[in-house]
Amino acid sequence: MMMTAIQQPNRPQRLHPHKFTLWVAIGSIVMMFAGLTSAYIVKKNQSNWLEFQLPVIFRYSTAVILLSSLSMHLALKAFKAREMGRYRMLISTTALLGLLFITLQYLGFRNLEAQHIALVGEKSNSSASFLFVITSLHMVHVLGGVIALLVIFARAFSTRIKQYNSMPLEIAGTYWHFVDALWIYLFVFYNWIG
Repeated sequence: MMMTAIQQPNRPQRLHPHKFTLWVAIGSIVMMFAGLTSAYIVKKNQSNWLEFQLPVIFRYSTAVILLSSLSMHLALKAFKAREMGRYRMLISTTALLGLLFITLQYLGFRNLEAQHIALVGEKSNSSASFLFVITSLHMVHVLGGVIALLVIFARAFSTRIKQYNSMPLEIAGTYWHFVDALWIYLFVFYNWIG
């Protein structure tokens, strides 16, 4: 008796609902920053626009956020390989680098104020205010990522929770790489486009 194999039709893989929600949120954030940077370019044509160099500390923060993206990628790889000690170390490193990024950005603002470039208030110029608003909004999004990483960090060290579902980490990783890429865009925009 001959047996014939029944081939199952290839079903398209569905996007996980949480990933779908994340991509919708990312789309909204991209539109918001596209609008803000477009307004920046329009405002730049005003006669009272103040030209200034970004403090060098913003370059250091760029290096830090790139390193955090690498450590996030390695953390996800370690989790999938069940190398839990390495995973805990890398997820902790990513969260710490995120906090360091926010601190360096804050110090960059302080450096501008030390150069008598007011970011807000009566003495401020629209160029400095735009920089402050756009960069602060990005910092808020990074802070959201850090909070998500701290929750994952707490779960990684919890002795009660033993969950090996990589989906939460994949979602956090995608968001983290997005905020990293968004800062690279803003850094290039401030220095060479805007």
